[in-house]
Amino acid sequence: MNNPFRESAQDDAEDLELIHLANNGDRAALEKLVLRHQAWIYNIAVRMVFYPHDAEEVTQEVLVKVITKLSTFKGESKFRTWLYRIAANHVLNMKRRSAESHEVSFTEYRSAINSIADADLPDPRSVPVSLPILVEEAKHSCTMGMLLCLDRRQRLVFTLGEILGATDTIGGEVLEMTATNFRQCLARARRDLHNFLNNQCGLVNTANPCRCPKKTRGFIEHGHVDPNRLLFAADHVERVRDVAGQTASEIDDIVQHQHMALYQDHPFLHPPDEIRWLQRILQREDLQRTLRLI
Repeated sequence: MNNPFRESAQDDAEDLELIHLANNGDRAALEKLVLRHQAWIYNIAVRMVFYPHDAEEVTQEVLVKVITKLSTFKGESKFRTWLYRIAANHVLNMKRRSAESHEVSFTEYRSAINSIADADLPDPRSVPVSLPILVEEAKHSCTMGMLLCLDRRQRLVFTLGEILGATDTIGGEVLEMTATNFRQCLARARRDLHNFLNNQCGLVNTANPCRCPKKTRGFIEHGHVDPNRLLFAADHVERVRDVAGQTASEIDDIVQHQHMALYQDHPFLHPPDEIRWLQRILQREDLQRTLRLI
């Protein structure tokens, strides 16, 4: 799976060919075009809203905008820039989803985590999945939740630049700012997360007492992790680092390398039933008329 945030003229040429075919009523080309980018939009969305079901809704909203505006794309910029600018503007201005209903500061988040007592892992016979998967789920839920302590713009910049590996230039193009401004925004987001993780998380700083295995049972009891409905962990997952590659930005501090690795270890999530989900969107008569599919 090619990372759209890396430079590749070939990828852009393939997109342009698919756009040409799609705008002339080729439904298969449209499906292929959307599927090339759908999971990347979804992975941005889930880090903006936390819950996968909310991220599905956001992704569909973005895709509807992209599909209905596809005929207006004139090739004056790279398609990647055009598409992800639509996605970025949408997630920055959309209505608040459930996880965003209450703004949480890093101080409040730290207090919430520390209020959950350390405990041994549950009896493996009492849960439907293996204990290591439950610990993974607790880790990913916690670190995903940390992102909500950033404001939306910081969260988006961090997701693009740190997690998905967008260069300063591409990140700036998507967010309509200079590469220097993107780099500065990313540095501030890194600093805020770095300060929190270095003073809280045992995965980043071994001097910290907070450990995922010690919090997992409490996360389950407080409803933050549901063993019967995992949001982020699975028996086999594709990791962000394997799909996105290493971030292109320079990071000098060793602890910042550690927190980058923590987020690059996140699962690269795929929307459930990607093809059927897309086909349901394309069954809308307004979209079919727009794209001359009927």
